[in-house]
Amino acid sequence: MGAVVEAPVRPRHRVLLVSGSLRRASTNTAVLRTVAGLAVAPELAAAVLYDGLAALPHFNLDDEVDPLPVAVRDLRRAIRDADALLFSTPEYAGALPGSFKNLLDWTIGDDHPRSLYRKPVAWINASPRGAALAHDSLRAVLAYAHAEMVEQACVHVPVTSAMVGDDGLIDDPSVRDRLAAALGALVGGVATGPGG
Repeated sequence: MGAVVEAPVRPRHRVLLVSGSLRRASTNTAVLRTVAGLAVAPELAAAVLYDGLAALPHFNLDDEVDPLPVAVRDLRRAIRDADALLFSTPEYAGALPGSFKNLLDWTIGDDHPRSLYRKPVAWINASPRGAALAHDSLRAVLAYAHAEMVEQACVHVPVTSAMVGDDGLIDDPSVRDRLAAALGALVGGVATGPGG
């Protein structure tokens, strides 16, 4: 009798979802909340929405010492626990919102092996007007952090507030399909990327 060959077990990955908006009725947060509820790929363990943006202190390099502020420790732990990150952000005054740029600034100094460095990342641009300047800025910051851009997961899926239900989710099937495809592409990028 021949040897039994077991099928390889697919790794199950965790994606951290990060909204660049603090608004309660944010369409960007609604997009990510909807992504969190989508079952897309068997190799996806969880898509978890980060909710600590408002608690982060203003970035100050003098505070980049142990012990770090609790909110910063929590952010870095959430990033380290994730296999990939998916962002969705509005554009304010032609650039990234200040609170979101503050979050990104806090990620740069993390030298832990599971930091943003070489981690697969992507974004969903939910703005009906495009928000190209914000996403150009986001691309520049992520490149500076040496994150691994998964280009096929970076998509423009316009969402208006009228598309968001009372439950804070989007139920439009075509939008949900495009969000699921983006998440699937990001998860696929985890296995094929240098950190996969």
